[in-house]
Amino acid sequence: MTDFCRLREVAGVFFKLGIMAFGGPAAHIAMMQEEVVQRRQWMTEQQFLDLVGVTNLIPGPNSTEMAIHCGYIRAGAAGLLLAGICFIIPAVLLTGLIAWFYAQYGALPDVEPFFFGIKAAVLVIICNAVITLGRKAVSSRMLAGLGLVAIILSLLGLPAVAVILGLGVVGMINRSPAKISVGALMQVAVPILGAGSAVALPAVAVTTSHLFLVFLKIGAVLFGSGYVLVAFLNDELVHKLGWLTPQVLMDSIAIGQFTPGPVLSTATFVGYQIAGIEGAAAATIGIFLPSFFFVLLLNPVLPYLRRSPAAARFLDAVNVASVGLMAAVILDLGYGLAADWRLLIIAIGAFAMSYRWKKLNAAWVVIWGSLAGYLLRLI
Repeated sequence: MTDFCRLREVAGVFFKLGIMAFGGPAAHIAMMQEEVVQRRQWMTEQQFLDLVGVTNLIPGPNSTEMAIHCGYIRAGAAGLLLAGICFIIPAVLLTGLIAWFYAQYGALPDVEPFFFGIKAAVLVIICNAVITLGRKAVSSRMLAGLGLVAIILSLLGLPAVAVILGLGVVGMINRSPAKISVGALMQVAVPILGAGSAVALPAVAVTTSHLFLVFLKIGAVLFGSGYVLVAFLNDELVHKLGWLTPQVLMDSIAIGQFTPGPVLSTATFVGYQIAGIEGAAAATIGIFLPSFFFVLLLNPVLPYLRRSPAAARFLDAVNVASVGLMAAVILDLGYGLAADWRLLIIAIGAFAMSYRWKKLNAAWVVIWGSLAGYLLRLI
């Protein structure tokens, strides 16, 4: 098969997946496995499983990086670029359209009530993700302690990037998981995290270059589920820079549930709310760009990193810290639910739906929150 035919095949496969890939990273990767292993035999089952494992060693959205890996293996560097773009672009275009609609009509009386209950529904979705990911991430007392430290330090206002990397280093250098206390973790982690907070971005006026750098940094250090993005956006854009309100943040995450493809297309929505079309482009390019470079540079050596004990400890600590950050976001943004009985009803309903139908797409939970919020606002 010629190089052109391979590139056309890569583009077709991942554009199709970009259109139909609802349900989160696990569902996306399952669809890729069916396409590239079972149907097209681009690689063996073991090679695919190895790629799934090693994507957890680098920052960025796992399903997007899997698409990039598969494109690279099938058609080289050009395939890498094409697979990533084709997988991302459907979600970005749809999210951009919704962002325009939201900016035009989201605050008007006849539309705004539909967004009233979304916050409660999204918090339940994040809570479910924390429970699911936490069960996998907390495999020792030391990791449980790291998760607790991540929650505490995040609530104290330390930057999410510093928490992730600082606790990753703590986990990597620790070789005795059963013999370390939370107090000892705090003593080791705080100096590292304090150093990270010293380079925090100052609160300045919005510029597209600054917006690009913010999302580039997030894309370069974002480990774990796409829901961890909530913690980073809350830290950078709500608390630190004041470019975004908590309500718009939660609405942006909700919009990400309606669109196929990677949850990180939320960046397109956020960028548009902050700085229009230029902001949407800057945020989108910034958050996805690191994934292309990581795959291009690390693909040949990732199998060796996966077998490294130090890299494995770093990954375990980073994953549990990511879950801790998500839990802190729930505590930070969820306190308002108790002040409004309508939001409590929506949250209980969303939790009941998620518990009853465990494979229910998160988009339906968001739809429930929107419709229930609209009806309860009429009372």
